[in-house]
Amino acid sequence: MGLTTTASAAQGIDHSLYAGLLEKYMKDGVVNYQGFKNESSVLDKYLKVLEEADSKTLSRNEQFAFYINAYNAWTIKLILSGYPGVKSIKDLGGLFRSPWKKKICRIDGKIITLDDIEHNRLRPRFKDPRVHFAVNCASKGCPPLRSEPYRGSTVDQQLDDSVSTAVNNPGRNRLEGETLYVNKVFGWFSEDFENGVVAFFLKYAKGDLKKRLESGKEKIKIKYLDYDWPLNGK
Repeated sequence: MGLTTTASAAQGIDHSLYAGLLEKYMKDGVVNYQGFKNESSVLDKYLKVLEEADSKTLSRNEQFAFYINAYNAWTIKLILSGYPGVKSIKDLGGLFRSPWKKKICRIDGKIITLDDIEHNRLRPRFKDPRVHFAVNCASKGCPPLRSEPYRGSTVDQQLDDSVSTAVNNPGRNRLEGETLYVNKVFGWFSEDFENGVVAFFLKYAKGDLKKRLESGKEKIKIKYLDYDWPLNGK
């Protein structure tokens, strides 16, 4: 039975199955895909919950969390389809079709792609650059997957935390002199960062990084780091 009643819609989506899996098999940015594979039936049950939900009945924040979780859970499902042989999500694409264009996601009564979720729902509907720190493409170069689901009641705080964690991690972004080396996501989706990369960093940077950005913000140049496509798992 889908979550289509007023009561169910008011309560939002039950992400507890997914929460249990993430708590057990997601740690410090590393996904235990074998653990997910061992409990693939639980993941399938969660994906069924998402499939049976009617996102139109959800509040804006619940809907935001719903699509982020759907993207990430379906990405894990995609990786499991080739695990343990898969070394990168790119291995799961074809000669003429990327893995993000495979119709695998059962959402809102349709079978759609990961690209559909990200580029036709999340980005245009919510117009929030923080989404790039929430959706996870199963690669080491991607901002890490959280060890908890996004929830409508806390999605704003969770997004802020995910961005802050990434921005202040010198292993992912760093300021050397007047050059700010950043994740390639900032280049791929530059139109989503309307005020520019430096302004975005200034909003979330802390401590010494924030001071150095503020003092040199007029001179800072942006360079994009190479993207690491190997699987974010063990």
